[in-house]
Amino acid sequence: MKDTLGVLLAGGAGERLYPLTRDRAKPAVTFGGIYRIIDVTLSNCINSDLRRVYILTQYKALSLNRHIREGWNIVAREMGEFVEVLPPMKRVSDQWYQGTADAVYQNIYSIGSEQPKHVLVLSGDHIYKMNYGRMLKQHEDAGSDVTLATIQIDPDEVYRFGVVDVDREHRVLGFLEKPKETNLRSPHNPDKVSASMGIYLFNTDVLIPVLLKDAEDPDSSHDFGKNILPRMVGEYRVNAYDFVDENKKEALYWRDVGTLEAYYEANMDIVAVSPVFNLYDSDWPIRTHQRQYPPAKFVFAEAGRTGTAVDSIVSSGCIVSGSMVRSSVLSPDVRVNSYSEVDASILFSHVNVGRHCRIRKAIIDRDVHIPEGTTVGYDTEADRQRYFVTDSGITVVTRDYSLFENPVTVDYFTSE
Repeated sequence: MKDTLGVLLAGGAGERLYPLTRDRAKPAVTFGGIYRIIDVTLSNCINSDLRRVYILTQYKALSLNRHIREGWNIVAREMGEFVEVLPPMKRVSDQWYQGTADAVYQNIYSIGSEQPKHVLVLSGDHIYKMNYGRMLKQHEDAGSDVTLATIQIDPDEVYRFGVVDVDREHRVLGFLEKPKETNLRSPHNPDKVSASMGIYLFNTDVLIPVLLKDAEDPDSSHDFGKNILPRMVGEYRVNAYDFVDENKKEALYWRDVGTLEAYYEANMDIVAVSPVFNLYDSDWPIRTHQRQYPPAKFVFAEAGRTGTAVDSIVSSGCIVSGSMVRSSVLSPDVRVNSYSEVDASILFSHVNVGRHCRIRKAIIDRDVHIPEGTTVGYDTEADRQRYFVTDSGITVVTRDYSLFENPVTVDYFTSE
């Protein structure tokens, strides 16, 4: 991977993940208690021995930038390795990033300065384990100009994905962008459809002229999936790499956590009795930056009540005092006080749940104080009057609702 440069797209506004993205970039959203979403893709890079990575940021990137600076300064810069944030510089355009391809195009000089043989374009909002070295080997063995990663999906899911028409030799014949339905089937599994994972490996000498040509097209939306790759099919050798999962589970695991529902389900996957996404594999570690907190504590409180957490992730600094936590994710420095119940929920850092509270199927943003006796997630219509509730019934409580008896004053000069 020494001749490959990773370009990780982390500049999207994350509108579908609102309100969690109101004050932070989507890749900076907490995942699995101690991680940020971007940590999963960056860990894939390090585990694949890809050690030159540009991260393209744009919206609300303060906490993301700080997280990268504090947690990912782990490569050998004297050996030419780096994990580096590139903010928008408008060096070749007066516009903000107009699409995925435009984001890469606007950093064309930074890419060229590294003189890589290959450029691997990645997304910062997917949860999966993948060895990019396997993809590179197939790419080189096949003499490809560009290779895109694909995953096998059920035909009834095609409306959510870019569908790829692939032959038996892995040659890409065409694309369908989120069709309502399709008769296409994978040549390797007649019951499945090949879908794009948003991972693209280019030869640099092919990528640069293609980006320059697209930038001059006023009718282009400057997107890899919609514009760049479909136009390359007839002119270049475009191949598909079928996803090989490093998660060591029977079913392939890849999640786009760009919506609240998908984000919630991905967190619930890791607290299942048999976790669908394995955080505990020492052969494929997920890295992050962690602040210093004491170990988690479970307190035997008055009236014989013992702080208990079942099928849950409890991070450092948490105190579960005379309360019950089930199938939930507690981020660092969370306190759940006596007589309270937290069920199937995600609590961000520094949340304090008062006594006699009941919380179910909720996401509680950081720094929120839940007053004594509060109920969240049991009455959807009542919740809609105070909080953000998704169509599927997930209640999201952010730190500015008038419910709080001691609302937190947001300090915009502190880290997310």
